[in-house]
Amino acid sequence: MNNGSIGERLRKAREFLELKQEEAAEAVGVSRSALSLIENGRRKVDSEELARFAKVYGQSVDALAGTSPLPPLPESVKALARAATELSDSDRNELLRFAEFLQARGPKAGGHG
Repeated sequence: MNNGSIGERLRKAREFLELKQEEAAEAVGVSRSALSLIENGRRKVDSEELARFAKVYGQSVDALAGTSPLPPLPESVKALARAATELSDSDRNELLRFAEFLQARGPKAGGHG
């Protein structure tokens, strides 16, 4: 048995990013009440949901599932998450789309060194 449930790990990851339950639920595509039940260990998370949580929270599925330790987030990621909480819903969605675009380019697209 791992230390802490998946729900607890998800809650800690969300709080670390300073996201409200409503914000995280919308980004993942679940209702706020479902997110609350998940974080309290009263609802299971399927693999697709866990993958979406991992993407939104910037963590690996393994880390959220408890099969590897949560790595510390870079300061720039923390700053971006804090800034995102100040944005409107539509601006946050646009930011997420841009982040997905950057991820789709691949890790070496930023330049050659």
